[in-house]
Amino acid sequence: MRRLFSALAVTGCLLAGLPAIGLAQGMPGFTIFGGPERANQLSYRLDYGKAGMNGDRYRLRIPAKKVSLAIAQINISYPDYYKGEFDEKDIKVRVKNKDIALQEVIWDKENRFIEIYPQDPIPAGSNVEIVLSNVRNPSPGGMYHFNVRIRTPGDVPLLRYLGTWLLSIS
Repeated sequence: MRRLFSALAVTGCLLAGLPAIGLAQGMPGFTIFGGPERANQLSYRLDYGKAGMNGDRYRLRIPAKKVSLAIAQINISYPDYYKGEFDEKDIKVRVKNKDIALQEVIWDKENRFIEIYPQDPIPAGSNVEIVLSNVRNPSPGGMYHFNVRIRTPGDVPLLRYLGTWLLSIS
């Protein structure tokens, strides 16, 4: 009986001590204070999510239910305290798990946004994933709100808000 309790205690300590790194970098968790409404939070995944790391990859997802109109331009803005760096040559947009051709990608460091222009408009009702590769994460880490806005084809040049990714970099 003593052996059984010892084995259970050791197993419990091992399981409790395992880090949940994969879970921490997957989706936005429970937000206690601040942040956008739950309906406006978008899912994301960071390959590493470590502060100061060079070569991270961000996978920013927009679900089909948010894409009610075709997309001619994607604008991603981030806060002034985010001191990371992006490689505008290594930004991709995926629709239905396939990379689409991009006409132009602009990273405006001074105004803190990334503009992505697809070659052809992204159809309404599509699951969209924006992949930012070769990212240099800020040091120190923190919580960063990345907002996404879109412009539709033939639309007045006003951007429409779709949602926010709450990126957590440790």
